[in-house]
Amino acid sequence: MAFKPLHDRVLVRRTESDEKTKGGLIIPDTAKEKPAEGEIVSVGEGARKDSGELIAPSVAAGDKILFGKWSGTEVTLDGEELLIMKESDILGIIS
Repeated sequence: MAFKPLHDRVLVRRTESDEKTKGGLIIPDTAKEKPAEGEIVSVGEGARKDSGELIAPSVAAGDKILFGKWSGTEVTLDGEELLIMKESDILGIIS
């Protein structure tokens, strides 16, 4: 299924967190927090100013990003869990 977000929204795939701590302890699934970083799958066309002028998004598909812990809406597309969030919920791009 193809999905394209509208306006200033982006579709994000969370990146998997580490299974172990730096000290080598294995973290069980029940104790893991959902990661606050991911990869952008697709991007909407951008927001519009009051004048109707289009504001292009600052991110693109394939960018690795950090976002707020409670950002976005979880959706399942083709059996894969993804997030839809506004571009303003993105904290930064990881280079």
